[in-house]
Amino acid sequence: MSTFQQGTRPSKGYVDPTPMPDDIPKVAELGVTSAPLKSAAFFIGAYCKEFNEDFMLCKNENRDPGHCLKEGRRVTRCATDLINKMRENCLQQFEAHWNCLERNNQEYYHCRKPERTLNACMFEKLGLTKTIPGSPSGQKPIHEVEKPIFKSIQK
Repeated sequence: MSTFQQGTRPSKGYVDPTPMPDDIPKVAELGVTSAPLKSAAFFIGAYCKEFNEDFMLCKNENRDPGHCLKEGRRVTRCATDLINKMRENCLQQFEAHWNCLERNNQEYYHCRKPERTLNACMFEKLGLTKTIPGSPSGQKPIHEVEKPIFKSIQK
């Protein structure tokens, strides 16, 4: 004989109360949502390249999540540093771009105009350029094409 039991949903998410080990340096979270992260993603990739590579090498060495906590903290600290520099130097352009991404389902092709102003500001103030990994050499990058033509592949 079975009995019905009403399902319950917890009012708060679970937070593990176990403190981090003392040998792991403390680092604050980035404090941004997905749209600002996506807006800054290519710059974070360029600015934090060495830290990202160290983290990925560590992850390839050992699949234990605790093994690479220090490297992960370095990546987070580097990304936080860049986000703060973007806010100090290119706040209007950064906000315009990530707000556009937020309003347009986070698709880059809808937000090329604010992206161009952000890219120009980032190059002028911080010396960072947007490069897309794996893009073909010798071709103009998609984010620099002035009037892209979208047409169907099938005729």
